[in-house]
Amino acid sequence: MSSIAVLIPCYNEEHAIASVVRDFRAALPEATVFVYDNNSTDRTAALAEEAGAVVREEPAQGKGNVVRRMFREIEADCYLMVDGDGTYDPADAPMFVRTVIEEGVDMVIGDRLSTTYFQENKRPFHNFGNRLVRRLINGLWHANVHDIMTGYRAFSRRFVKLFPVMSDNFEIETEMTIHALDKRFTLHELPTQYMDRQHGDSKLNTYKDGYKILKTIFSLFMEYRPLVFFGTLSIIMIVVAIVMLVPVFVEYLKTGLVPRFPTLFCAGFLAIAGLMTFFTGLCLDVIIKKDKKNYELRVIQFECQDEKDC
Repeated sequence: MSSIAVLIPCYNEEHAIASVVRDFRAALPEATVFVYDNNSTDRTAALAEEAGAVVREEPAQGKGNVVRRMFREIEADCYLMVDGDGTYDPADAPMFVRTVIEEGVDMVIGDRLSTTYFQENKRPFHNFGNRLVRRLINGLWHANVHDIMTGYRAFSRRFVKLFPVMSDNFEIETEMTIHALDKRFTLHELPTQYMDRQHGDSKLNTYKDGYKILKTIFSLFMEYRPLVFFGTLSIIMIVVAIVMLVPVFVEYLKTGLVPRFPTLFCAGFLAIAGLMTFFTGLCLDVIIKKDKKNYELRVIQFECQDEKDC
């Protein structure tokens, strides 16, 4: 029998948490349900414990901090993560778990956007943000993931124990997806029904958290694909330098004079900066490729230790 852990990060969800815990215990009777309370000021923790969950606390505010603590502390063969606001269908949980355990998938993504999300969600900027993030990540990583920011996911033990959580807040889902794509973990999307929150507003701030998510995307793009990132900057700098230099050079050919020295110096410095930027990206790319090789060896070593074959 494979051990299964249901992970529920929570902050002020007293209206929904008890039913969420009961529903997922019913859907996965063999699983242990963990609720991590993130400084709630209501009765979230008490109600979750009454419903049968193992309740723990994370004092550092933010969903990313909660996920970091959960991944470090809990041991299982399969992890199912879901929000505590009652927006996800527990009936899909067994299918998520089977996909991880029986098919060896590292991350199962609950795809809301292909089903009811855009009908249920009443916040137009959230809809726009989901589409924007999806297009950015799929374009930058040449992928085809439909729902980047869903909070309904299942993971293998391998992914959980080899995922370095760096995010503090709601950008954690974006970081998970990018890490899985970059490190070539196996991903599988399953459509799932989404129900809008029945009590209170979403904890996700459209503008503040949206900015953090976009910042995370570009930060990870620079970190994971430095040659493309710095190479693009380099091309832009060199093209601008050429545009600035051409009129000066044409005037020199006609008159033999260079009357615009500031433009000439600016173009020269910009061209040098572009070349330096390119070689910076080239050096970082070599380091990243070596890091990827070391990461693959870590995955192999983890499998050997976990199966006690080495």
